[in-house]
Amino acid sequence: MKHIGNLTYAEGAKKDRKRIGRGQGSGHGGTSTRGHKGAQSRSGYTRKVGFEGGQMPLHRRLPKFGFFNRFRVEYQVINVNRLQELVDNNQLTGNIVNLDVLYTIGAVANSRIPIKILGNGEITTALNIEAAKLTASAQQKIESAGGTVTINE
Repeated sequence: MKHIGNLTYAEGAKKDRKRIGRGQGSGHGGTSTRGHKGAQSRSGYTRKVGFEGGQMPLHRRLPKFGFFNRFRVEYQVINVNRLQELVDNNQLTGNIVNLDVLYTIGAVANSRIPIKILGNGEITTALNIEAAKLTASAQQKIESAGGTVTINE
């Protein structure tokens, strides 16, 4: 039976942390662990990202080189032998293959990144493929198997 004299916190309810700025009796009163004077002791202080106390920051110490093309387009790649594998495993039911179909069956990871068909392996099934890009060898293998290729950007 619980009495007012032996009440306890619920399991996991009490956290052992400093309660600063709660008066002198807490042991963390006065300057509230901020030290004396200076910007860090004031309210509203925010340190700049990457600031290292006046030391030359890491992002300025390291050498800069190279070029980052903001307009580069990344593609998800899939080989023709993988397409044949999907047909053999009855995952590709229709003969139309596009980004939506490949994403639905889990062959590609992202539904927004365009796909590029590569010519690694062999394909024997006639498929109508819609892709953003494909290699010349992939196009030749798909068309020799009786399929068609549509390039859409």
